[in-house]
Amino acid sequence: MSKKPRILILLLFILIISFTLLSAFIAKNHIFPFDIEVSLAVQKYQDKWLDKLMLAISFFGELPWSLISVLVVASIFYFNKYKREGFFISTTLFSGLIILGIKNVINRPRPTSFYVRLVEVNRFQSYPSGHVLSYVLFFGFLIVLMQNLKTIALVWRNLITGISAFLIITIAPSRIYLGAHWFTDTLGGFLLGLICLFPLCYFYFKKTGNID
Repeated sequence: MSKKPRILILLLFILIISFTLLSAFIAKNHIFPFDIEVSLAVQKYQDKWLDKLMLAISFFGELPWSLISVLVVASIFYFNKYKREGFFISTTLFSGLIILGIKNVINRPRPTSFYVRLVEVNRFQSYPSGHVLSYVLFFGFLIVLMQNLKTIALVWRNLITGISAFLIITIAPSRIYLGAHWFTDTLGGFLLGLICLFPLCYFYFKKTGNID
């Protein structure tokens, strides 16, 4: 096995261990002082325009728009001679089943108005953040594709990469600002998103022969 795959396997192992330990901690500590401090710090400056911006950032993670967004993007790839890419993009929808399963196991309540300002009221449990997971997985895979599909015009690849990176970076602060999640919820979503991104990229590159 070459050095690169060994490093990737080690990184995946570290991510899995980190997510497992964090999940075990959250299962026993639903309210964590550090989470409250982070939320209050993020919400220190509030304004209507900022509320709208944060809601806009979270838009692609809301049902049914998250489902529609994935299917539309997958269809665009599929009907523009990128059938494999369209198929792999559509498989990111299965992350919804993963997130619901873990949410039910950990069963962490959402932040309440007793601790933070609630701009958005949500259903389901809090940990881990489904928005962060789906953004890291979906937009992360788009970035991977844009770095490898050289037949797509450079301007489009740069634009999609830039937008995807922006959404990945801002989704966690957005969820905390809206009062939808604690910091550790978003951290768990980020770790799980990376964990899910590994097999998606592995099978995509394995079939194209780009893995050593």
